[in-house]
Amino acid sequence: MDQKRKPLFEQLIKHIEKKPVSFHVPGHKYGQLFPKDADGFFKEMLKLDVTELSGLDDLHSSEGVILEAEELLAQLYGVKKSFFLVNGSTVGNLAMIMAAVEENDTVLVQRNCHKSILNGISLVKADPVFLGPDFDEDWGVAGGVSVDTVKMAIDKYPDAKAIILTYPNYYGMVNELEEIIELSHFNGIPVLIDEAHGAHFVRGGLFPRSAVKLKADIVVQSAHKTLPAMTMGAFLHYNTDIISERDVRRNLAILQSSSPSYPIMASLDIARSYLATYSNNDAECLLQKVNELKKGLKQLKGIEVLSYRNGIGDPLKITIQSTSSLSGYDIQDLLENEGIYPEMADPFNVLLVVPLLKSDMKYPIDKIVSHFHAALKFVTYTKNVKRKTVYGSKPNISKLAMNAKERAALNSRPVSLDEAIGKISAQLIIPYPPGIPLLFPGEIIRWEDIQNIRLLLETGARFQDWGSLRNGKIDIFST
Repeated sequence: MDQKRKPLFEQLIKHIEKKPVSFHVPGHKYGQLFPKDADGFFKEMLKLDVTELSGLDDLHSSEGVILEAEELLAQLYGVKKSFFLVNGSTVGNLAMIMAAVEENDTVLVQRNCHKSILNGISLVKADPVFLGPDFDEDWGVAGGVSVDTVKMAIDKYPDAKAIILTYPNYYGMVNELEEIIELSHFNGIPVLIDEAHGAHFVRGGLFPRSAVKLKADIVVQSAHKTLPAMTMGAFLHYNTDIISERDVRRNLAILQSSSPSYPIMASLDIARSYLATYSNNDAECLLQKVNELKKGLKQLKGIEVLSYRNGIGDPLKITIQSTSSLSGYDIQDLLENEGIYPEMADPFNVLLVVPLLKSDMKYPIDKIVSHFHAALKFVTYTKNVKRKTVYGSKPNISKLAMNAKERAALNSRPVSLDEAIGKISAQLIIPYPPGIPLLFPGEIIRWEDIQNIRLLLETGARFQDWGSLRNGKIDIFST
């Protein structure tokens, strides 16, 4: 198959060139019915925003250009079947969990997972066993789960129906995933991977090895995070004999929109072709630009550019850490005032995501570094700055104190943060980004959890569904 082709996008262009007259949805009629003060931004895009017309195929019953586009995707990643997702990695995570796990099943899950993973487990009413990740003291962030932790969990819960891991983490860190997959498969346990930030890993070389190449059973990727795809564009790769493809397909038909976005799907087609034609020369030029950017950032006072342990991690992620009394959120604010918008911040760090550049693309590194310099010109290095403690250690293996049925039968009430210690959380507490829950309903609240919540509140973190946190309280179950 010709990976340079973009069958869905090409067919959309052919359709537009016919100058079609619309007597079908959507109601903007190729952009003709659109406010004049906005159509300058949407004019060309809306021409692609069509529906399941003759020749344009149907995502939920693909047999034409969408099928061809997905087959090209599967060929690139070397899997049995790949699916376009138009509702983000979230829908892929839900679909793979629903295909692998049933009510009351035990499932091993990395504790610092995305909220969609926990939501999927809740939907099927499975019994999660949390695997505590390793914690990097220098970075102040949680990484991946160790092989030893997985081995202990399998020994303790040999009837586990699946293991769900995140790879890489938000900061581009990777772990011993190949050994974990081999161990899990030896014990007959399928491995589901949320590889939201690693869609580009399949190119190898410069990048860590993809979970797809490491023979994970199902891998979900946010194509829009590092590839040139529109927001909400994602992939699901199926490569297993353990889980039913029919179940995955059925779940996607249930969960995905029945009116899938053609612009999003076309962008996935384009992103796949972009990645497939990414050359070794492109990678070498990218690495040169990344190193040049890092060199420029290292000259600035008040920040430090962090390095991956053993040099293994995603080169598209650059993490800078405050070496002053300012928090990561403070640094982020200073950068945004200069027009630089990082991916996210935490109490100490700011995360930058570099574009997956090709060799013929310009990237104004000198100009970018000058903006950083302007933003941080009044920030100074603070000798022996006392950094507040992040309590990253969660138990290696832990379970919820209450299952879904028990939680549903109870009422909740807000209490002060101090009073909440030792009680059972009735609240899903999620700093966003990165969307990784600190506490899950049914989880016992530890002293360390409260200290981390205080640190996040003090340094300027944002939370999804603040609830009682706005008033310095947290909801607990009344038992």
